[in-house]
Amino acid sequence: QVQLVESGGRLVQAGDSLRLSCAASGRAFSIFAMGWFRQAPGKEREFVAGISWSGDTTSYADSVKGRFTISRDNAKNTVDLQMNSLAPEDTAVYYCAAGFPPQFTTPQDVGDTETQYHYWGQGTQVTVSS
Repeated sequence: QVQLVESGGRLVQAGDSLRLSCAASGRAFSIFAMGWFRQAPGKEREFVAGISWSGDTTSYADSVKGRFTISRDNAKNTVDLQMNSLAPEDTAVYYCAAGFPPQFTTPQDVGDTETQYHYWGQGTQVTVSS
């Protein structure tokens, strides 16, 4: 199995930037996709961004496209989420997720739904004040 630990969440003001990190351990960092999801109070968990093992393929929710950037460093077993131009609507607990075959079978595969991922972190709180 793999363990995922998110970090970087904090209180920020609207318009600020924030970088979240996710560290993976317990399994070789190879041929698996990573993703970020978030859950706001009273809402379902939603997809934010995903990245393939190779790092060449990414996917973003329409609500964050152009503002957020997902990246990974396979040598360090980490995946980051750079968030710019934050707004109060971005307030949520952000979760890191990892997915493996058969849901992801090539280094270029990326997913945008919860059921595609196998492992989840505990989440990190991001609060954006107006």
